Amino acid sequence: MKIKRFSAALAAAAILCTPAAMAQDNESGDSGASANIPEPAQSEKSGSVRIGGQTINYDVVAGETYLKNDKGEPVASIFSTSYIRKNGDRSRPVLFVFNGGPGSASLWLHMGVFGPKRVVIPSDGSDDGAPPYDLGDNPYSMLDVADMVFIDPVGTGWSRALGDTDPKDYYGLEEDADSLGRFIRLWLTENGRWNSPKYLAGESYGTTRAAALIDELQGGWTDVSLNGVILISAVLDFQFSRYGKGNEMVHVSYIPSFAAIAWYHGKIDKSAWNNDFDAFTEAAREFAVEEYAPALLKGAMLEDSRRREIITKLSGFTGLSETYLRQANMRVNNMRFMKELLRDEQRSTGRLDARYTGIDFDAAGERFDADPSSYGIDGAYTAAVNDYLTRELDVPITRDYRVLDGEPGSNWNWSAKDSGGWPAYVNVGPWISEGMRQNSELRIMLASGWYDLATPVFGAELALQRDDIPQDRITKTYYQSGHMMYVHQPSLEQLSEDMHDFVAAGSR
Repeated sequence: MKIKRFSAALAAAAILCTPAAMAQDNESGDSGASANIPEPAQSEKSGSVRIGGQTINYDVVAGETYLKNDKGEPVASIFSTSYIRKNGDRSRPVLFVFNGGPGSASLWLHMGVFGPKRVVIPSDGSDDGAPPYDLGDNPYSMLDVADMVFIDPVGTGWSRALGDTDPKDYYGLEEDADSLGRFIRLWLTENGRWNSPKYLAGESYGTTRAAALIDELQGGWTDVSLNGVILISAVLDFQFSRYGKGNEMVHVSYIPSFAAIAWYHGKIDKSAWNNDFDAFTEAAREFAVEEYAPALLKGAMLEDSRRREIITKLSGFTGLSETYLRQANMRVNNMRFMKELLRDEQRSTGRLDARYTGIDFDAAGERFDADPSSYGIDGAYTAAVNDYLTRELDVPITRDYRVLDGEPGSNWNWSAKDSGGWPAYVNVGPWISEGMRQNSELRIMLASGWYDLATPVFGAELALQRDDIPQDRITKTYYQSGHMMYVHQPSLEQLSEDMHDFVAAGSR
């Protein structure tokens, strides 16, 4: 099956940019009259990859899709990379993939686990070093069971607002879902895939985006019904992941993650738990809900003797000293935990992946200088995606590929129509619940890394275990890694197997 070219309108074919068009593209930037907007840039290639003992031949289209206003004028360009198996049929699932931020391009999932090409970095939490990096075929790709579309939202990668359009028009929970929903409908129409099984896969804020897209795609008469959604390192109810004075639930949600990380770094007496990690983390969950949460809610009314008991138990689960926990009033945020856990070794743990450690200029400080699990991988991924798109796929775009841009995040509109007009933490769980109740075959896969201090394991669990969410259609998987669990080889292999099983089970 040949991929149809994306277009500036449904009936118009996109063409490869000529040098003149590229120059025009670079000169127009993010502003200017619509007459100066060039044709969408595009490249088509073919390739093959070995997955599960079979050779998968595929077509790939990497290029821009223009979204238009009511006057038919281009207002935004969304860059995407689509992989379609050759000689495949329309009954194959289509998997729409994106990362988070907000403000991140899709390179992490694209070059880390889903795509037919993968960048290989050290699996043990050590730094990725300097180029050249190992970029090769990915035997763990999902291309054997699904066609895939990697999407860069406006403000990320090569996606941008066009003409006089303000990029901020796309920076928001609902604004972002609206633009990606429009893109997905365009792609389905242009490629004749409306009746194919459909899946979403998002990481980090991409899981928030996926929940918003459930509402956007299934919430009206132009219904794009979904077969499944894969939530990788999920953040769904921000009450469980954002620290603020008076928010006790965020402290509760982080306890199992703190426990897992303290265990990993040898700050727990494992023999007391018969070296059973699962039993230890399950006990941490129980402590967090049954003892720690009530203690926090009692506040000043908590008896001194009970406070001492809680602090002792908290120390036993987190590896932090009782003195430190008492001075912190039993409340330690994730940033302080990263600095305190290994302070005696003058090291800080990573936020995205606490297996990584770094040395800061000030070992006595409250925060790390930078996240060692970010600078430990970003060089390789940035080099890989730029090299792949420009050299292997020959995408004719020369402006910077925005890997993780702070502008969208800093200007993000977090308001949601279901908030009732009151200030509140963002919670997209109700959209998942409604989507599952109105679509009896919609299934959810929650993939969590134990050493993730950005989106805690327990926070995602708590968000999804509400009474109105059908629990029998949720699959939960766990990995001995962090936010991007696929940078750890054993976790990559297990994640790939788990996702293959999830897609296969919902597409028969």
